[in-house]
Amino acid sequence: MKAYQELSKEELLTLKAELNAAYEDAKGKGLKLDMSRGKPAVNQLDMTMDYLDVVNSQSAMKAEDGMDVRNYGGLDGIPEAKKLIADILEVKPENVIVCGNASLNIMYDTVSRAMTHGLLGNTPWCKLDHVKFLCPVPGYDRHFGITEHFGIEMINVPMTPEGPDMDLVEKLVSEDPAIKGIWCVPKYSNPQGYSYSDETVRRFAALQPAAPDFRIFWDNAYAIHHLYDDRQDQLLEILSECEKAGHPDMVFEFCSTSKVTFAGAGIAAIASSKANLDDMRKSMTIQTIGYDKINQLRHVRYFKDINGVREHMKKHAAIMRPKFEAVLQVLENELGGLGIGTWTKPNGGYFISFDALEGCAKAIVAKCKEAGVTLTGAGATFPYKKDPKDSNIRIAPSFPTPEEMAMATDLFVLCVKMVSVDKLLENR
Repeated sequence: MKAYQELSKEELLTLKAELNAAYEDAKGKGLKLDMSRGKPAVNQLDMTMDYLDVVNSQSAMKAEDGMDVRNYGGLDGIPEAKKLIADILEVKPENVIVCGNASLNIMYDTVSRAMTHGLLGNTPWCKLDHVKFLCPVPGYDRHFGITEHFGIEMINVPMTPEGPDMDLVEKLVSEDPAIKGIWCVPKYSNPQGYSYSDETVRRFAALQPAAPDFRIFWDNAYAIHHLYDDRQDQLLEILSECEKAGHPDMVFEFCSTSKVTFAGAGIAAIASSKANLDDMRKSMTIQTIGYDKINQLRHVRYFKDINGVREHMKKHAAIMRPKFEAVLQVLENELGGLGIGTWTKPNGGYFISFDALEGCAKAIVAKCKEAGVTLTGAGATFPYKKDPKDSNIRIAPSFPTPEEMAMATDLFVLCVKMVSVDKLLENR
């Protein structure tokens, strides 16, 4: 197949007319498809309905240490829930606090605590002239939303298939004490699906930041979200690597079961050093009397242990895998060799990252929306929603059916072709 860049102006004009006709036909189909956010599909939620039956009015409501989960107490979470999360993250239970339903809420609280009270006796960030965060890009819009909300300056760091550009990370954190943190989705990253290499994790653990209160915000959201049994990315465990490097307090790790059981009704947790968790408990005792221990008990009795979680995740993968493959097949069939786009092929997670020709992403997203397919807004994968190249688009295959995904991707590639032709004609 001939690359579009090799076509003459006359060939591009002919192609444009053909694509415009196809687009008008597509608009007439009345599509209403959403690929904007990584929501679990209805059949994924239906698959977990029996989870609601494991705790009822006849159930014994005591945790394994005898705690009555209906009453106050247990600020850290019930022991068996701490153990389950610890096994998911491959850490020790004593390094875990199980909180409420959303890891995003814990991340927000952690930044807020650093702003108002400081970390481990350091100056509260709100009293400093400048506070900065490193943001691997493309990345997760909700992370960037937190730091933007608190007025923290965000600095782009390019992502690679091995993880963030560590040469740049090391240079920036060692030279600037105003840099207080970095956002990370280390496994099946949002949106590219990359997993950090062992070398990248070790380089993170060995960072020599100028700021004593610099922290790695390690959002291990997709720790167990594999698409394949035989192609599973492995991630080196960051807490133990930080301990080995002599920096036990440098990382906060987050996770939740929102895309394991029910979105927005799972359990979420933070893992960190004893010193960091003790510091966190000081404000937790003011903020809450305790989180929902009944929900924690429900999770543990449903899954029983880490093996139960893994078996459940295989069912999720069986639903998700055909959708990812449907998207990738259409992209390869329709855009392979044309020179107008590249995309990732992840082994897990919830997203596929697509890079169009520079200056085309916003126009592609707008064209798709006009014809009935909603995508994540162009620029959303960058701080301040400003993609300097206007090229990255996040595709979320999870919610529609495989058939709907194929239809949506057909329209998407049509829009990519249309916008790319217009872009190339601008320069002829």
